[in-house]
Amino acid sequence: MMTKRPAAQPRIGIDVTSALTQGGGIGRYTRELVHALVQVDKQHQYHLFSAKPPPTLPVPNPLPQGETITHHTSRLTDRWLYRLWYRLQIPLPVQWFTGPLDLFHSPDFVLPPVSGRIPTLLTVHDLSFRHYPEHFTPALVNYLNRVVPRSVARASHILADSQATQNDLINLWGVPETKITVLYSGVNPVFRPIEKEGELKQVRQKYQMSEWPYLLSVSTIQPRKNYQMLIRAFKPISQSWPHHLVIAGGKGWLYEETLAEVERQGLQGRVHFLGFVADEDLPALYTQATLVLFPSFYEGFGLPLLEAMACGVPVVSSDASCLPEVVGGAGRLLNPHDEAAWTDTVHKLLLDGRERGRLVAAGFRQAHQFTWKKAARQLIGIYQSLLAPEVLES
Repeated sequence: MMTKRPAAQPRIGIDVTSALTQGGGIGRYTRELVHALVQVDKQHQYHLFSAKPPPTLPVPNPLPQGETITHHTSRLTDRWLYRLWYRLQIPLPVQWFTGPLDLFHSPDFVLPPVSGRIPTLLTVHDLSFRHYPEHFTPALVNYLNRVVPRSVARASHILADSQATQNDLINLWGVPETKITVLYSGVNPVFRPIEKEGELKQVRQKYQMSEWPYLLSVSTIQPRKNYQMLIRAFKPISQSWPHHLVIAGGKGWLYEETLAEVERQGLQGRVHFLGFVADEDLPALYTQATLVLFPSFYEGFGLPLLEAMACGVPVVSSDASCLPEVVGGAGRLLNPHDEAAWTDTVHKLLLDGRERGRLVAAGFRQAHQFTWKKAARQLIGIYQSLLAPEVLES
């Protein structure tokens, strides 16, 4: 009797360029998701494609190695690939770099050309450039408005970071609900309260922070993060409390007014910009904060809030876009335009240790609902559905 030859493992291509070029944001999302995928999945072969990486990587060892993983690196930088694929629209398929694929996943808004009729998956993190175009450079807004809708239309299926992003895709662009799946991010287990005094002190010394207490915000400095309002709201706090305001995040774009706001409020020496903070330093930075503040006008997800809660820190967040989905009932939610409410809420929480303790306990419970392994298992199911369309249709 003739035995049936086992089918070859499906070949899944993933664009991991952001994992090699971006320290936070989408770069971290891509790194975490790919690491979790290869930990829980031995059924597929992963072909990780990237543009030519920069001379210095934002984090060490950003991508996993293993029997199910093949790395493909272009000699072209991401800028050159974007010019070829999205400005000149040259149909050079991604398989020219990766070899044959059965499915291709782009986790960073845009979808390169593919050959054949393989299914494609596109992650759209948010549509902030549609809601707040004034918070971006005109060139970036024009680029995103041109290429993202085109990629959304071409993709077989869309991943949205939150229900809020899914709603935007439906309401702003008319994407069918059946074409979108919400895939929540997770929290890496390294985010936990740090108890070793030496580790805590080392991080303070590394970022030139004295022993003063502090309020913390973690995000790239750009207008959408609403740091100017936060700096103004902090001024009355600085007059009544010894706390400093620490902002951890690299400079994005249009950040000059945020830096100037510190001088306008006379808060030099009380507001500190740490720049990009290495992933391994973040748990100690969170742990020592009294509160984590997140005043953003709009987010696709809001991962720093979960990281803060997992480290045992109470959070005060904007109530905009997806952030109530992330915070749940485990933090305070405020209008990002209501400066007085931010001042009042922070002041009351600094006074009320019992309420801070309640928020810490609720935050642990909320953060534990979000794991990268959970996200990876859901994503594997989506891959399998796209590889077997009859499953998706049923």
